[in-house]
Amino acid sequence: MTLRQLFTFLGIFSLLSVAESYFVTVDAHAEECFFEKVTTGTKLGLAFEVAEGGFLDIDIKIYSPDGKIVHEGERESNGRYTFPASMDGVYTYCFSNKMSTMTPKIVMFSMDVGEGIKPGHEAANGEEGWALQQPPISGEAAGGNKMEDMIRELSAALSGVKHEQDYMEVRERIHRSINDNTNSRVVLWSVFEALVLVAMTIGQVYYLKQFFEVRRVV
Repeated sequence: MTLRQLFTFLGIFSLLSVAESYFVTVDAHAEECFFEKVTTGTKLGLAFEVAEGGFLDIDIKIYSPDGKIVHEGERESNGRYTFPASMDGVYTYCFSNKMSTMTPKIVMFSMDVGEGIKPGHEAANGEEGWALQQPPISGEAAGGNKMEDMIRELSAALSGVKHEQDYMEVRERIHRSINDNTNSRVVLWSVFEALVLVAMTIGQVYYLKQFFEVRRVV
């Protein structure tokens, strides 16, 4: 890889979408909201998973800058939603636990922000009109564009793998907690059964002993 290709790679890599995972605790009768300021055409994505609490469900709403609901879901355990920004401004993601009376919920989520549409692409409703207004693409530029597309695809694939790993980790923790609780209950029930069995045995011995006692009449 030449120095120029290295700088090209670093420049493209700096433009890739940003994706980070977060954990938030949503108390009972509470709502937690997060905000993302973007421009028109930017690709937005939300992925979430309820890690702990109650029936592992949460209400989700996404609002556009003008206050309209872009997406709404009720009592969802996990989900993914991707959409392009229709206008400039702040988009709001809200997790609501208002349906819960006393149980807080722990939610793992990630907000992905991609790149906006390149200037000129939205004008012709296709690539032909935009391409006709541009100078011919040289072989080196075409190679750079191809490399850019490949890096973008690789970035999207790696981001998907990272999300899947995060979800698998959360699900493994949930199932392990369920297994531990089930094991504890089985052990306690077994101890209780053993105590009841011992008590019944002692009671039966004492009861049968009464039949073999010799009673003397004075």
